[in-house]
Amino acid sequence: MKKTLLLFLLFFISCNDQKELSTNFNINEIKDGVIYEANIRQYSESGKFQDFTKDIYKLKDLGVKIIWLMPIHPISKTNRKGTLGSYYSISDYKAVNPEFGNKDDLDELIKEAHKHGMLVILDWVANHTGWDHKWIENKPDYYTKNENGEITDPINPSTGESWGWTDVADLNFDNMEMQNEMIEAMEYWVKEHEIDGYRLDAAHSCPASFWKKSIERLKKIKNVLMLAESDGYHTGGFELIELFDMSYNWSGHHVLNKIYKKENNSEDLKININRNLNDYSSKHVLMNFTSNHDENTWAGTVFDRYGDGAKTFAALTYFLPGIPLIYNGQEYGLNKRLEFFEKDFITKKQSDFYEFYSNLNSLKKENNLLDIDSEIKFEIIETNNKNLICYKRTKNNDSMYFVANLSEESQEINTEFSETLKSLNSDKMISLKKNSLNPWEYHFLK
Repeated sequence: MKKTLLLFLLFFISCNDQKELSTNFNINEIKDGVIYEANIRQYSESGKFQDFTKDIYKLKDLGVKIIWLMPIHPISKTNRKGTLGSYYSISDYKAVNPEFGNKDDLDELIKEAHKHGMLVILDWVANHTGWDHKWIENKPDYYTKNENGEITDPINPSTGESWGWTDVADLNFDNMEMQNEMIEAMEYWVKEHEIDGYRLDAAHSCPASFWKKSIERLKKIKNVLMLAESDGYHTGGFELIELFDMSYNWSGHHVLNKIYKKENNSEDLKININRNLNDYSSKHVLMNFTSNHDENTWAGTVFDRYGDGAKTFAALTYFLPGIPLIYNGQEYGLNKRLEFFEKDFITKKQSDFYEFYSNLNSLKKENNLLDIDSEIKFEIIETNNKNLICYKRTKNNDSMYFVANLSEESQEINTEFSETLKSLNSDKMISLKKNSLNPWEYHFLK
């Protein structure tokens, strides 16, 4: 009898474990919030954890629920690019870059964020290491090698040529011992420093089987949030991307960039939105953005890419299905490309962008129809004008609209809707039946 009872209990516990592993991150924790990408090196003149920690209360006021820290690990010196090197050239997965401070400083940052009801996720680089990582000497079989037996930098599988990331060495995911050691390092930060998840760099460059194994092991410790720097249209497709709670809306972002350049219009955005709604599961969350560390440094500031429409496109990211991102300094009207391999810093000066983001986040918090919620129906309303967009969010009998002119000229709007609605961002009464919108004018309507 005792043996039978013991077997039943083991079976019951096993079933509960399986149920827990298959459960997605509890999205209700962040449903009305935004993500903030923190570039610690460039956030302040000192580039220290401590100076960022001092400002966490400000991010709370801006509505931030998730702080994403760009890689915090020591940077390899061998083959380093620039003076300080790339954050993504890691020499030790279990250490902290002394430029930023120490582990106690990091713990204080995490503690402060948790005190304010915010999550902290670390940027994790699983695809490659720096050239002076100890594995290079001690465990060379962990790496990809060429026909001469030499460790290589990452290779573009489509062309067979180098991506040009010569400051990093490509890891070999056929090596199960390497995979296990990588996952153990990911477990370390969850266990020892109470982080809440990861942003996974170039997630599509690692096999889905590795991520499945990683997520299963991490969720035995804590129900972590996993954000993939990839989308369903990359290598690996939706079989890969649906393993994660969130991923980048890269395709939608590129459409926004092209709309400003007049290479795309509202019809292209309509196609993109409908494709996303059709292709992703209802539980998967897309991250919408006008900037991030890659875009800011390599493609240009939001003013380079959106001009006077920078606020309009940013407001749109709050209405599209998914969760919006604010990049390091956007709240201060960041108008320069931050250096990637050198010391730089954002200027925290008074800017109408701080009030702009504060108002957007208040709007988001006060209106449940802007939440991440799979029960909210998203509709595209025809405007009969390729420079205009009109979208609708509905749950039960409650609806909210977003209308915007995505051009530098006044545009006439003409929809089938006869309602005149109140703008929540300007207090104007706006008719959707027939109206004229000024260049880059937008409204959240209720």
